Amino acid sequence: MELKTRKRLSILILVVGMPLYVVAAVTIMNWLDATYGRQPIWIELVIYIVLGILWAMPFKRVFRGVGKG
Repeated sequence: MELKTRKRLSILILVVGMPLYVVAAVTIMNWLDATYGRQPIWIELVIYIVLGILWAMPFKRVFRGVGKG
């Protein structure tokens, strides 16, 4: 994939996909809260960290080298 295409796709992912993923992550956390009750803060922190890392895994090839000239 060309650098120009990867740059455009990465902007699209960050502008459209990231907010959708944040909404999905918060919805999952609210569902867990409603189903199992409030989790201890350290468990919530671990879940948010894992969700924060997982969103980028499918797009690793798109973001690779985009910041380079």
